[in-house]
Amino acid sequence: MKNYLFVSLLAFLFLTGNCFAKNKLIIGTKIAEPFSYPEADSVWKGISFDLFNHVSDKLNYEFKITGYELDELVLAVEKGEVDVAVAPLTITSEREARMDFSHPYFISGLGIAVQSNSSGGMWQTAKQIFSIEFFKAVGFLAIVLFVIGFITWLFERKKNREEFGDGITKGLGSSFWWAAVTMTTVGYGDKSPKTVGGRLVALVWMFAAIIIISSFTAAIASSLTVTQLGGSITGVNDLYSVRVGTVEGSTSEEFLKERRINYFTYADVDGGFDDLAADRLDAFVHDSPLLKFKIKEKKLSNELTVLPNNLEPLSYGFAYPAESNLREPFNRLILEHITSTSWINLKYEYFGE
Repeated sequence: MKNYLFVSLLAFLFLTGNCFAKNKLIIGTKIAEPFSYPEADSVWKGISFDLFNHVSDKLNYEFKITGYELDELVLAVEKGEVDVAVAPLTITSEREARMDFSHPYFISGLGIAVQSNSSGGMWQTAKQIFSIEFFKAVGFLAIVLFVIGFITWLFERKKNREEFGDGITKGLGSSFWWAAVTMTTVGYGDKSPKTVGGRLVALVWMFAAIIIISSFTAAIASSLTVTQLGGSITGVNDLYSVRVGTVEGSTSEEFLKERRINYFTYADVDGGFDDLAADRLDAFVHDSPLLKFKIKEKKLSNELTVLPNNLEPLSYGFAYPAESNLREPFNRLILEHITSTSWINLKYEYFGE
C-alpha cells in the first residue's frame, strides 16, 4: 500500500511538473544585421529577435537557436527541421507555396547603394577632367604643336631671327608658342612667319587647327557627358549599363535575374560594400534597411548612400513549416507589438528614421 502511494505521488509530481514546464521550440535564423545577429555570449540580438522574445515570453516558450545560411534556412523550414525561422525572410509567393508565414512585421523594399559622389556634380566633373585619358590627349596635342612649331622654325630661324631665332631653345620655344596661339585662334600677332615656306605651313596649320580643336572639344564634352550619365544612377533602368552587385541567394538576386540585369554575387553586404567603396562596383542592390544599417554601422555615410526610391516592396515575416499551429498565436501578439511605442523606438534606434 505504501509503495502504491509513493508511486502515485511520483506520477502526480511528474505530471504536474510537466504541466508547468515551458514548451521548447527549435529556432532557425541567419546573420542579417540589424534583424538577427549573434553577440559574443552567443545570444542572438536584433529587431527580429526583439519581436520573437516578446512573443515567446507571452506564450511561455523556451527555445534553442541554430544558425543557417539563407538557402539552408528556407530548406530547414520546409522540411520541418525548425519550428520557426526568426530572420528577415521576405514573404514571396514562391516561398508561401512551401511554408507558412506570419503577418509582416517589417515592410520595406529593395534599395540601391551607390557611392555618395556618383550622382555627378563638380567633383565628378573634376575627376574626369584630370583623368589619365585627358592627360593623354593633352600630351598628344603638345607633340603636334611641337612638330608644327619645329617645321616653322626650320623655315624662319635664319630669315626671321628677331621672332624665331636667337638660339635653338629660344627659337623652338617661340615656334611652339606661335603654333599654340594660332591653333586656339587667339593670334596675338607678336610672332608671324615671313618666309614663303613658313607662311605655307601657317596656312595649312590654321585650317588643320580648326578641325583639331573642334575634335578635341567634342571629345572632352562627350567624355564628360558619358561620365555624368554613367555616374548618375537614379533607378532600375540605370542598372543595365553599370557594374551591379548583390547578395547570393537573396530576393534582390531574383529581382535582377527577372529583369535580366547582369550582376556579381557576394556572400554578404560587407563584401559588396568593399568593392563599391573601392570603385569596383557602381551599384549594390539589396534590402534597403540592411543597406542603410550597414552604412550607419560602418560609418560610410560620406562614401556610400542608398537611393531614396525602392525598387520593389518587401515584407518580412517569421516562417513556419506548412500547417504549423504556431502561426495564429504568434500573429495576434505580433500585430499587438508592432503597433506599440516600444517597436517604433526600436526601429529608430537601428535606423534613425
